[in-house]
Order: sequence, then C-alpha cells, then structure tokens
Amino acid sequence: MSLFACGDRVVTELDFVRLTKLETSGAPDELSDALELAEQVPSPAVPADVVTMYSQIQILEDGTPQPRTLTLCYPDDAEPAQGFISVLSPVGASLLGLRVGAQARWVTPQGEPRTARVLAILFQPEASGD
Repeated sequence: MSLFACGDRVVTELDFVRLTKLETSGAPDELSDALELAEQVPSPAVPADVVTMYSQIQILEDGTPQPRTLTLCYPDDAEPAQGFISVLSPVGASLLGLRVGAQARWVTPQGEPRTARVLAILFQPEASGD
C-alpha cells in the first residue's frame, strides 16, 4: 500500500535514473512507491524547497523536542551517526521528494510507525548549481 498520492513528490530526472537503478538491488517498497508517483523535473527546474539527493534538511520527529539535521544520500555514503541517511532506509525513502512543511511517514525496522515534518532545507545541490 502506498503512503503517497500522485504529485506529492518531486524528483530530478537524474535522481530518478540513479534511484531506479538502485531498485534492482533490493530497495524498500517505500522508495519504489515514491519514484512511481513522483513528478520528474530537470535538475535546474526543481523547486528549492524540495528534498533531493544530498540535500541537508532539518526535521522534527513527532514526540521529540529537538529538530534533527539529516543529509539524504546513497547507501555507500551513509553514516547515520553523522546524520547521513541512506535513501534505501525507511526514513530516507520517506523524505525523498518532499517539500518543506510536508509530513514524512515511515515504519522502523522494529515495526514502529514514525512521522516527522520537514522544517527546512539547509542545503540543496540543485539550488547551489550542482
């Protein structure tokens, strides 16, 4: 069952191609759903308030007092203790393509449902010309 509605997410065409290749290596259903329903746009056209690959974002998880800063990355660059979260993780897949203010929903590996609001994008590669 998909948690997303068509048009809820935006991904760059480049991210879409790269992430579609990752799907063959056992990507979670959440990522497949996000990619299937996301609007694809050229990198220069992605809005600055959208979470793209290597965006550094601030989220606030429900039930926690302090925001967390995360960077959405590919699996080889993941360092959860430093805030680098793989797009193949449940939280990473749930954040891809969301806009500031949107609610991310995922289920932890222990089966616990979680939600977090995207508070800010501190850095987005496309907005800086990358």
